[in-house]
Amino acid sequence: MPGAGRPPLFSILLVSATALAYEVLLTRLFSIIQWHHFAYLIISLALLGYGLSGTVLALARRRWLRHYATVYIAQLVLFGLAMPACYLLAQALPFNPEELLWDPTQLLHLSAIYWVLSLPFFFAANAVGLSLMRYRARIPRVYGVDLAGAGLGAILIIALLFALFPMSALAGLAGLGLAAAAVAAWELGWRPARVLGLAGAAVLAPAALIAAGPAPAVSPYKALSQSLRVSGAEMVAERSSPLGLISVVQNHRIPLRYAPGLSLRAQQEPPEQLGVFTDADAMTVITRDTGERRRLAYLDRVSWAAPYHINKPRRVLVLGAGGGSEVLQALYHRVPHIDAVELNPQIIELVQKDYRDFAGGLYARPQVRVHAREARGFVAASGERFDLIQLALLGAAGASATGLYALNESYLYTVEALRAYLDRLAPGGYLAISRWIKLPPRDMPKLVATAIDALARQGHRDPRRRLMLLRSWQTGTLLIKNGLITEDETRALRRFSRDNAFDLIHYPGMRAQEANRFNLLKRPYFFQATRALLSPARESFMEQYKFDLRPATDDRPYFFQFLKWRTLPELLSLRGRGGMALIEWGYAVLIAALLQALAAGALLLWIPLRLLRRRGNDPASPWRAVFFYFFAIGLGFLFLEIAFIQKFILFLHHPVLALAVALSGFLVFAGLGSVRAAAWMHRETPAVRMRRAAVAIAVLGAVYVAGLPFLFDALLTAPLALKVGLALGLIAPLAFFMGMPFPLALSAVGRRSPALVPWAWAVNGCASVLSTMLATLIALHFGFTTVVASAAVLYLVAAAMATRLVLPAIAAGDR
Repeated sequence: MPGAGRPPLFSILLVSATALAYEVLLTRLFSIIQWHHFAYLIISLALLGYGLSGTVLALARRRWLRHYATVYIAQLVLFGLAMPACYLLAQALPFNPEELLWDPTQLLHLSAIYWVLSLPFFFAANAVGLSLMRYRARIPRVYGVDLAGAGLGAILIIALLFALFPMSALAGLAGLGLAAAAVAAWELGWRPARVLGLAGAAVLAPAALIAAGPAPAVSPYKALSQSLRVSGAEMVAERSSPLGLISVVQNHRIPLRYAPGLSLRAQQEPPEQLGVFTDADAMTVITRDTGERRRLAYLDRVSWAAPYHINKPRRVLVLGAGGGSEVLQALYHRVPHIDAVELNPQIIELVQKDYRDFAGGLYARPQVRVHAREARGFVAASGERFDLIQLALLGAAGASATGLYALNESYLYTVEALRAYLDRLAPGGYLAISRWIKLPPRDMPKLVATAIDALARQGHRDPRRRLMLLRSWQTGTLLIKNGLITEDETRALRRFSRDNAFDLIHYPGMRAQEANRFNLLKRPYFFQATRALLSPARESFMEQYKFDLRPATDDRPYFFQFLKWRTLPELLSLRGRGGMALIEWGYAVLIAALLQALAAGALLLWIPLRLLRRRGNDPASPWRAVFFYFFAIGLGFLFLEIAFIQKFILFLHHPVLALAVALSGFLVFAGLGSVRAAAWMHRETPAVRMRRAAVAIAVLGAVYVAGLPFLFDALLTAPLALKVGLALGLIAPLAFFMGMPFPLALSAVGRRSPALVPWAWAVNGCASVLSTMLATLIALHFGFTTVVASAAVLYLVAAAMATRLVLPAIAAGDR
């Protein structure tokens, strides 16, 4: 009898943990072989598997329930085998996202990848969804274990990525998937021989699949691929962690020499260097240092050397030190106290240990203190003041130029970040930020607009007297002074720019004739944009400008998002003259994935609905209630989870730690809430229970949005252990209630109409597919606060649907 017996909770826990770990691992793998923004695609296709599962379960419910044990274990076996197999198949498809905007066939390849990679999640969802139907009297417990397992999976994959390379971790997860099948066979009373056979497969099959497959095929457009195409280049070392795959490239035949924006008048070439790539991109370099100071003279001929010619800093802070070019530059200028901050400890280890002799013991010098910290976290906790804070030139020039990072959140270039840096400057000190030059101008004007807002928040009404800008042929540098710029300082900047053939963009009192003299553009675009941003007509200029120059904030941390929809027709009309490169194709992939998800979701919900509605007497109202309720909580759950993960990244100041704490906290506490919901089932009417849970979520979300910024500011410098504990304490009540609406409603639907249980599962899954992409779009244009507000509205919609959801009329679909 359906609902009888003990659910196979241990295997459900294991398959849920493995599925979530696989989802996170795929985002890492696609960050390596493609780009960061594929994280959104991966999350959506994972949830597409759950939507597809609900559709299939709705159609095969009766037949599969009669053979529950066999079907359940088969789904787990297929899940374990499909993880590596589908990834390797997706690798074989000829998809190049860079061609998406002009080659229509790439949409077909993207769609194929979308469906292939959703298959493992489809099998995992089948196992969980079938268990929810089989044990519908225990839905809260089954669903709670499912959520708790997913929470443990978040911790599991981070631990695996510290110990294993991504492909090895994939093999390990495939083994865990098959191990879940072996555990299920034991729980459901299969013979020992079958259990041992599945256990053996869990050990052997994934290793064989991975061994037979090719190495990850990195996009030919990424910096690592381009460097390895140079004659004589070879990869000499690799390191892996959740922060990224580190690859070190050396070339003895044609030594790498990397000096972005080097003056065309420079006579000293850089020494031999090692290229250090994170996820096959974002290059930094380790420079050979033999102790001869003259060999480093090239570091005085780049735009970001300007602050050393304006004053003589004695205490310098380098944020994003990487391989140490900016640290070498400070040593060249004989700075006695240098603090270097680098997020990834493996990069520090390469400089300190593996290539210590090559780098001349750079990070062991008595003048240098190295900190393995996140930049914002270090600045917030530091009580020191610096004469110069330098934000290192981050990212690859090619990637930056094509709009690659449009969907990449960065808390380094927000208004709040710049204000935090300025607060750590000594009187008369400078903040120096360098960015790549883009044409038409985007990065530098947006950075200027952000600096103006940061200075305004500090109470400075005339930013013109605190800013200076210059550009080389490739890079631009913004200088912000803690104080008013003097005539001696402007003379020094002009002399430095003239000697190196750099173009001035702004200094107090600059005349238009001084702009655009060396690296000639058709017009002095950068000077004109900066002057407009510093004028009273600033808002009008930003409104009329063809790219989005609104300053990034911690609530909307998308500094690299420049696209305006009204400019799109003009860019498309210029596709034959290079206009397509100006369309941020990361954004285009997001829109393409959203459209595919909408089409797939509509199809997956319409097919079973049409079949089930034929059996109902008055289908319109009940089906609508089921749809709107489960669709609302499917969107709302992910909206809240995504928004608060972003907020905790800022609070905990470490992306990996924040992901582990927030994701596991939300899922584990939601699982506990789901289990607790079972106790509520005997106290109040179903509608009252669902309404109370939904309203509690909406209220808590609103309270957190209003109160968390003040709480985080007050505890910014608290010990990390205390902040982690506080983060979990804040997550707990919200997540606890978030775990209740789904099992409460599904239990009510299961009692009235078992035929609707898989369809509700499908509605929730399809809504979750859309939620990741919709949350990103909302955050891009309006901020994460709006995402949370939208989630609160969605839960209130669910509360309004609760009464209609449990009406006896819904039983019309039960056949």
